[in-house]
Amino acid sequence: MVKILVASRNQGKVRELEQVLRELNIEGVELVSLHDAPPYPDPVEDGLTFAENALLKARAGAKATGLPCVADDSGLTVKALNGMPGILSARWSGTHGDDQANNDLLLAQMADINDRRAAFVSCCVLATPGGEEYTAEGRWEGELLREPRGENGFGYDPLFQPADADGRSSAELSAEEKNARSHRGKALRALAPHLAALQ
Repeated sequence: MVKILVASRNQGKVRELEQVLRELNIEGVELVSLHDAPPYPDPVEDGLTFAENALLKARAGAKATGLPCVADDSGLTVKALNGMPGILSARWSGTHGDDQANNDLLLAQMADINDRRAAFVSCCVLATPGGEEYTAEGRWEGELLREPRGENGFGYDPLFQPADADGRSSAELSAEEKNARSHRGKALRALAPHLAALQ
């Protein structure tokens, strides 16, 4: 059984990776979240791209625990805002992780803008204690709604209407539907063969 650290305290991300591993029949992998790992200092996410920040987190986790580490950095990119909030998605309103404030600010900024094209982007990195590194990116195209819809998911999900969701918001999809389509699901699937090869 190979233990792999998932550098996140978000249990939703851990469950998403577990589901991808099951879907691809990858066995013999035990995922360890940051809640269950020995504590270590959070790396400063000072990268300028999703890939740079994911790499910082994966390297820090592998170095601190001696386990292969999967990390992701993801966010919402809005065409009319030149790709922002982007890497600042979680702290767009100034407070990290305040979904309501982030959504309210984004709606206010986009109030008079008709071009509502947007995409969720995720970069996932696997770093091993031996120095191997693998990177995969996933995109989920869609557009911004003018008001939140749905109770599922987190972050900007209630404001994002994916192009492949029959007019529903990301927050109106079941967890299974979201994982099958989402940016992070795509990136994790691309990374999965490297996880399987760790055994």
